[in-house]
Amino acid sequence: MASDALRITVLGSATPFPRPGNACSGYLVEGGGVRVWVDAGSGTLGELQRYVDLGDVDAVWISHLHADHSADLLTAFYGLVYAGLDVELPVPLFGPAGIADRLAGFLTNGAVRSPVEKAFAVDELYDGHVVRIGGLTLRSRAVEHGGPAAFAVRVEDAAGRSLVYSGDCEPCPSLVELAQDCDVFVCEADGEVPGHHSAAQAGRSAAAARAGRLVVTHVGPGTEPAEAVALAAAEFSGEVVHADPGARFEVGAACGVMRRSRTPGHTTTSPASSR
Repeated sequence: MASDALRITVLGSATPFPRPGNACSGYLVEGGGVRVWVDAGSGTLGELQRYVDLGDVDAVWISHLHADHSADLLTAFYGLVYAGLDVELPVPLFGPAGIADRLAGFLTNGAVRSPVEKAFAVDELYDGHVVRIGGLTLRSRAVEHGGPAAFAVRVEDAAGRSLVYSGDCEPCPSLVELAQDCDVFVCEADGEVPGHHSAAQAGRSAAAARAGRLVVTHVGPGTEPAEAVALAAAEFSGEVVHADPGARFEVGAACGVMRRSRTPGHTTTSPASSR
């Protein structure tokens, strides 16, 4: 049974492809007695299993259909359907319109469409979509990613603790509205290009939303994590940290970032950075 405490674990934050020790975008959100896999970029399924069995995931939420955020749904399908897991199928899957047919297009090798719905109960996202999973409420907003339908999500628990994940998007009013007064804001910082935030823009979005803590993630390959933190911190007066792979952020915790130890399944706690 998942903990009632709300927390998010970084499964990976690399862009645009996985690196040794860092998968693409993916997060495990736990709270309210449930576990939600948020984005399933390349390499995240393996990292997910450091913390939870695939069969114990209560739902999956996908921000958009670029491969570095969704590719591991393909291998998750095979795991759920063919690995003999003790799991109640289908698993709820929340994602942009067309996600089921996109998966089927990859999985089908013939004239007959692959039975994606055997593994996933697909619920297509739209601007303002709200769903309750166990003790968590997920609110999705459409955001600007320069082409494909893309969404950000706000997760709240019964105690009012909240975290917001931007997905991939450029600064936009809907993201700031969604993130208003959230405890933890996980914002991408791929670069100052259409469809993305730079690190400085992530700081400005966090400031506009009056977020409690900013976690910069999906940092572009031309920027070091420490530099991204510094650039964001110049625009945001709250705490700023980087989404190191394996880091766990307790929502509402006074301080401390739990990090993966060298022993799978164990974590250590280090002081949170301060400014």
